[in-house]
Amino acid sequence: MGPMRLARLACVWQTRQSNNEVGEDAMKAAVFREANTLMDIEDVQHDKPGPREVLVKTSAAGVCHSDLHFYNGTYPGRGPMILGHESAGIVEEVGSEVSYVKPGDHVITCLSTFCGHCEYCLTGHMSLCNEPETRRGTDEKPRLSQNGEAMGQFANLSSFAEAMLIHEHSLVKIRDDMPLDCAALIGCGVTTGVGAVIHTAAVEPGTTVAVIGCGGVGLSCVNGAAIAGAGRIIAIDLVPAKLELARKFGATDTINAGDVDPVEAVRELTGGGVHYSFEAIGLKVAAEQCWKMLKPGGTATVIGMIPPGQMVEIHGPEFLREKKIQGSSMGSNRFRVDMPRFVDFYLAGKLHLDDLVSRRIKLEDINDALNQLESGEEARSVILFD
Repeated sequence: MGPMRLARLACVWQTRQSNNEVGEDAMKAAVFREANTLMDIEDVQHDKPGPREVLVKTSAAGVCHSDLHFYNGTYPGRGPMILGHESAGIVEEVGSEVSYVKPGDHVITCLSTFCGHCEYCLTGHMSLCNEPETRRGTDEKPRLSQNGEAMGQFANLSSFAEAMLIHEHSLVKIRDDMPLDCAALIGCGVTTGVGAVIHTAAVEPGTTVAVIGCGGVGLSCVNGAAIAGAGRIIAIDLVPAKLELARKFGATDTINAGDVDPVEAVRELTGGGVHYSFEAIGLKVAAEQCWKMLKPGGTATVIGMIPPGQMVEIHGPEFLREKKIQGSSMGSNRFRVDMPRFVDFYLAGKLHLDDLVSRRIKLEDINDALNQLESGEEARSVILFD
């Protein structure tokens, strides 16, 4: 997920008072109040859908590193708000102007909410759209509140809750035979990783690829590179179990960065470097390693959320070798086109979503899931709602 986009979206909260008008409904949600503080499961109210809004009953929500970055204070976030952004569910109610979905439809949500008419949308870069019209204005009643106080909506979604009230351009309709626990993963990690390969970097068949980090996004990168037809896919991590898992996703080679210098190991395996490298952790050193392991003319793509204030340093003369480094925001997605295709890939056995799920948990287990994610031992926990 692009760090700048998520940082902007995380600031979408309201600080105004609400009169708690008739029409609000109660739900259970994990409430974030401040960094490094356990979240309690509390009663929260959501409003009725506005003209272009959709109320979705949450079926499943993945616990993503992007949520962790705000939970542990790596990125600044102000409570009270509800975290969560990787989710799938069933439409419960639609606004008066919504025609794309109807109650009962199965959907995947996406934080890349698009307006459809700004410069980014019209030039095919919908993941960069940040038009305020997709959110409620400061003079409108907030979507989420608690006892009359407005509550922040994380990334336009807030999926660590029993329901989500979102703009109609924050979701995509999918086929009913897709399991919603696996569909939730497509809402962020899978789209970010696969999209970075096929859209942002445009990996060509037969080329060499290295992926640093084998969490949910990194494994999706590996999977995407396999689908794109890469000839050699090198997975890099510190956890042996994750490296073994990467082979299931299509890795042809693995490197434990705790045992060897990953840059030198990649160069040795490939005879000089890879065509494409991907940073899927959010570390300055990993981004720099991605640059160093490229062959002349290669492209490094930084996907992870490198903390604010950190600068990535690269050796200037290497630009003369036509090496490139770039960022990726949510896999440069066109999610209403991409996500249904990813569903088809999964059902055809090409996307290994079941292997991404480390645990299926309840909402009450959210704090433990975030702590497990921070330890680096798990790819994804998925919250299942009744």
